Amino acid sequence: MGFPMARNVLRAGFPLIVWNRTTERATPLAAEGAQPVPDPASLAAADVVITMLTDGRAARAVLVDSGLLEQMRPGSVVLEMSTIGPAAVADIAAEATRHDVYLLDAPVSGSVSVAEAAQLFAMVGGDRGAYKRVERVLDAMTKGHMLLGPSGAGAAMKLAVNAMIAVTNESLAETLVLAERFGIERGRAYDVLSAGVLASPFIAYKRGAFLMPETEKVAFTTNLMRKDLSLAEDLACELGVRLPTVAAAANVLDEAQRGGLGEADMASVITVLSNHDDLTEER
Repeated sequence: MGFPMARNVLRAGFPLIVWNRTTERATPLAAEGAQPVPDPASLAAADVVITMLTDGRAARAVLVDSGLLEQMRPGSVVLEMSTIGPAAVADIAAEATRHDVYLLDAPVSGSVSVAEAAQLFAMVGGDRGAYKRVERVLDAMTKGHMLLGPSGAGAAMKLAVNAMIAVTNESLAETLVLAERFGIERGRAYDVLSAGVLASPFIAYKRGAFLMPETEKVAFTTNLMRKDLSLAEDLACELGVRLPTVAAAANVLDEAQRGGLGEADMASVITVLSNHDDLTEER
């Protein structure tokens, strides 16, 4: 996700400094005019720092442990665009405040292909003034963005969105398996879903993952979705909210992980359901 997002910032005309834990991944951006740096602390030369990382631990390592926040100029802004949850955001935001740096949590909705087309949507939490200052940068990476409230609001909204995506993904898989067990070809069943009242951008862009998993690029792995659901479940527990359908989707993702599908697309839950014959045995 970070690579196409960075490329879109560069193509929008902003001077760009880049760092990646895997150095070679930044090489194409350097060829296009970006300036690679040897370590995350060197990113402090920028007025706006954007991070897109795997989880809260990685975000803290890059922003805090590396000394990056400590070296940033007072008044600078960090756009933390990973999916790390409000608790991790609060931890890093407190460190940012200590160094007079603004941290905006701004996770995005969309896949790699959506990022390549600059069609992501960013959910933002934090200081309104800092948000206004980085709107043009967000414009370069997204089709839209919205300030939802104070620090943590963007992170919380992203967990809510991904919880719905996981449930929708699970429901889609169950629908296809049920139709297929009756004898309806999977592609035909998908055509019905794409043409009827349930049609949506999600249904459209997951078609390849459900119908041609052998050749379709992985858009979002089972492991990443399960990580996000754990964060959503933690937040729900803290807020006293019941999420029964999320729990059901999480259970099937757990089965997929145990079956060696952790790095497969999250649509691979259909494999778990297709191979599950406990109901048949009970009957």
